[in-house]
Amino acid sequence: MRALVLQSTETAPAPESRAVHGHHAGSFRPALFILVFFYFWIGLAPFPNPNDAGLLTAYGNSSDQLNQLIVVTMSAIVFIALLQHPARQVVFESYMIIGVLFAWMMLSSLFSDSPATAFRRIVYSALVCMCASAVLLLPRNSSQFAKLMSIGLLAAIGLSLLGVIALPDRAIHQASDSLEQSLAGDWRGHFGHKNVAAAAMVYAVFFGLYISKRYSFWLGILITAAAGLFLLKSGGKTSAAMLPAILAAGWLFERCGALRTPLLLGGLAMLNFILMSAAVSPEMRSFLASIRVDPTFTDRTSIWELALAAAAANPLKGYGFQSFWQMSALVHGGQSENTWAVTAANAHNGYLDQIINGGLPLLLLVLVWLVVLPSHHAGVALKRRQEPELTRLFIRIWLFSLFFSCLENPFFGNNGPIWFTMLMAVFGLRYQARAHQQQPIANLGTTPTPGYPAAS
Repeated sequence: MRALVLQSTETAPAPESRAVHGHHAGSFRPALFILVFFYFWIGLAPFPNPNDAGLLTAYGNSSDQLNQLIVVTMSAIVFIALLQHPARQVVFESYMIIGVLFAWMMLSSLFSDSPATAFRRIVYSALVCMCASAVLLLPRNSSQFAKLMSIGLLAAIGLSLLGVIALPDRAIHQASDSLEQSLAGDWRGHFGHKNVAAAAMVYAVFFGLYISKRYSFWLGILITAAAGLFLLKSGGKTSAAMLPAILAAGWLFERCGALRTPLLLGGLAMLNFILMSAAVSPEMRSFLASIRVDPTFTDRTSIWELALAAAAANPLKGYGFQSFWQMSALVHGGQSENTWAVTAANAHNGYLDQIINGGLPLLLLVLVWLVVLPSHHAGVALKRRQEPELTRLFIRIWLFSLFFSCLENPFFGNNGPIWFTMLMAVFGLRYQARAHQQQPIANLGTTPTPGYPAAS
C-alpha cells in the first residue's frame, strides 16, 4: 500500500517542528500498533478459567467495565492518530457502507428484547471496526509493518507455548472442564478455546510467510513453523484442512480475473447450502455419512436447525444485534426441553447469524461489505501490482475468514483475534486498491516504501 492518497494540501511544517513531530510519531505509532495488536491477540486476561461461568457466555466478557474503559480509551487514541494522518480521507470513505450497515443494526435492534444492551454492543463493534481500519496507518512502511507483526506474533505464539508448558490446565483442554470434555488434550494456549487458537495460528502462518518474503526469511520461517505446530496440536481439524485449501484458493483467486466475485459468492453459497441442508435434510446427512463426513459437523446441525427456524420466523428485521442467543426468552423458553442448542453462544455460522441479528437486509449488507467490495478491491490491487506480497497476505486472511465463518461466527466480535484480523485484511485490500492514486510522501527525509500507507 503506498502512502494512501495523498497529496496533502496542508502547509508543510518547519524543519524543526517536523523533526520533533517525526521523533514522537516515530516511536508512538509503532507502540500504539503493538498495543492494539496485543489487545485483540492476547487480551486483558489470557488463559481464562474454562470453568468460569463468564467464559461460557457469548458476550459476557465484553460488559466488564475495565474492558469497556480500555476499549474506549484505546479507540480514542487510535482515532486521534487517524485524524493526524494525511490518508484519513481514504479511511473515512470506507465508512460509508459500514455506516449504512450499523444504522440498520440500530433500527432493527429497536425491536429487540433489550435495545439498550444491543446498542451498547453495536457501539463497541463500531469501535473495533474503527481500530482495525486505522491500525494499518500506524506503521511507517511495509518493512516496519512486517517488523511489528513479527514482534506481536512472537509474543502471542510464545505466550501460548509457554502456557502449554507452565499452565497446562489453562492452556490445554482438560477432561475436567465443565464443557466439551471430549476436547481433552487439545492445545488452546491463552485463547480460551482450541477453535480460536487454531484460526489464529492459520493467520500466523500467513503472516509468517509474508514476513519471510518482506522482512526476515528465517524469522518468518520460525513464526510459520511454530504456528503450524500449534495448529496441529490444537486439534482444529477444520482450520488445519483449510490452510492448504486457502493457499490453493488464493493462488486461483489471483488468476481468475473477472470470475473472482461470481466464483467466490458461488463457493460460499454452495458450502452454506450443504451445511444448512445437513441440518434439515436426512438425504443430505446420509450422503455426507456415505463419504465419511460427520453429518452433524460436531453437533452444529442442532444449532443450525434452531437458527434456521428462528430466521424463517423473522426474516426481515431479525431479533436485534446479538439479542437472540443466550437470552432468557430463548434459554428458558419452551424449546429448552427439546434441544440443547438453546444454550449455544451463537449460530456457528456467521452468515446465518446476520439474518438473526438484522434479517436479510443485514445479511445483504454484510455480503456487500465483506465479500463483494473486497473482491473488487483485490482485483484492482492485483492489476496494479502495488506490493503484491502484501496484497497476497490480505487475500489469504480474507478468504480463510470468509470460509471459516461458515462453521463459526467471528463477525462483529468485540474481542479476540479472528474478527479484528479479518477486518485488517478487508480494509487492507481497499487501501491496496487505492495505492495507484497516491504520491509518495517524504517522511523525515525518507521515501515511504511503495505499497504501504506511510505515516507523515
